[in-house]
Amino acid sequence: MQFIELTGKTLLDIVNEGEIDFKELHDAGVKSDSIIRINKFGEIELRGADQWTMIGGLIGNFEERLKDMTGLNWA
Repeated sequence: MQFIELTGKTLLDIVNEGEIDFKELHDAGVKSDSIIRINKFGEIELRGADQWTMIGGLIGNFEERLKDMTGLNWA
């Protein structure tokens, strides 16, 4: 599976209004310096001490948003 990695701060910049509940992200443990990865299906995972945890998903034109905001491609 390929992903784009980003910080929690960048994730919050990428999310469109109504796409994800910011309270849910906060409750899941997302902070500005959190390590996040998103796969080609838009599934968002949060890096924990020893595992990745699924915390939500992006919808719409997220691939272009991800690439534009991070400057990265799928790896």
